[in-house]
Amino acid sequence: MSYYLGIDFGTSGARGIVIDDEQTVKKTVKCSFNKIAADKLIYSWQTALSALLSQIPQEISQQIKAIAIDGTSSTVMLCNADGEPIDEPILYNDDRGKSELDKVRAIAPENSVVVSATSSLTKLFWYAKQPFFSQARYFLHQADWLAYLLHGKLGISDYHNALKLGYDVEDLSYPQWLQDLSFSHLYPQVLPPGTSVDKVTPEISDRFALPKDCIVCTGTTDSIAAFLASGASQVGEAVTSLGSTLVLKLLSKTRVEAAEYGVYSHRLGDLWLTGGASNTGGAVLKHFFTDEELDSLSQKIDPDSKSLFEYYPLLQPGERFPINDLNLPPKLTPRPAGNRNFLQGLLAGIARIEALGYQKLLELGASKPQKIYTAGGGAKNEVWQQIRQQYLNLPVLSASIPEAAYGTALLAKRSLCS
Repeated sequence: MSYYLGIDFGTSGARGIVIDDEQTVKKTVKCSFNKIAADKLIYSWQTALSALLSQIPQEISQQIKAIAIDGTSSTVMLCNADGEPIDEPILYNDDRGKSELDKVRAIAPENSVVVSATSSLTKLFWYAKQPFFSQARYFLHQADWLAYLLHGKLGISDYHNALKLGYDVEDLSYPQWLQDLSFSHLYPQVLPPGTSVDKVTPEISDRFALPKDCIVCTGTTDSIAAFLASGASQVGEAVTSLGSTLVLKLLSKTRVEAAEYGVYSHRLGDLWLTGGASNTGGAVLKHFFTDEELDSLSQKIDPDSKSLFEYYPLLQPGERFPINDLNLPPKLTPRPAGNRNFLQGLLAGIARIEALGYQKLLELGASKPQKIYTAGGGAKNEVWQQIRQQYLNLPVLSASIPEAAYGTALLAKRSLCS
């Protein structure tokens, strides 16, 4: 029996799923990131990766043939020639690059996904102004660096993660305007997601009882991994990832790029995954409620009753999609006396944003949405699903295995079967 491991690095923790040749889940492992200072984030990631691998029973780990890792899109870092980070990573939602946005806008094509304060390229421009930048030899995404820890090869990425760096996923190359920049030597080599890179290092093999011929392949982003896990495969099928943020992915015949609305498309074979990511989502809910409160209060909500509040749930000003406005203010008032009504208003507000997102994709030329699968932690909330279905006016289904790590495990399996 052969096994395949997918590892998902989210915003608050990591999860691993091992599947067999029949794509059946054989083992699930998880690890929360240490609640330590921000300047120890790299240590937290390394610790989590080791913890996941250590939790896999030896009788399973000895049969793992391939590993793939997904990470949060546009979480990036600079490394020296030895693969050591020279500064802390910049997270996916960090908009410090807005000071460099005019420089990016001046060189990038109209509607390019890189024209955003949170794009990988904008963050690289910000890095270039820092005193430590001269030490940099590699610019890597979260999934790239984590995979390097397993296979030992620096400077390799996939075209899902590299999209927001400016990589042309249609021509499968860095465009000339990107190659002409002074720091182009830092860009990673880009391969299709799920491409075999190399075997695990001897040290990793010995430490975690992995076969010496276990392959580590290029990964993907967390939202695309969630799409792969859902089972969606037909044009018009979409996946909403209800994690810390709200991410929409719609399988379309046409590629849609509209930076003014935060809309972009990933390549998926001969089709396109078009969509965007809103700053609203589960992080807002968890700011106000514990997991236990979310469960108990949700059960008291009548999903057929309409909320009286029209919230735009954000934790701080700024939105990416379906409105791209760095200064868009949160709308969380008025707050009712009862927590149940407040939660219902938040759930309805996020559902309204989701519906606006799919409507915007259709207006911009994407294929018409036909069915919505749900992934992420919010997929478990049945009341929320009923509220969302009212706003979307489409069938809303839970993914059979709503875990990004499952989609990444499928990617690892395909790396040996393609």
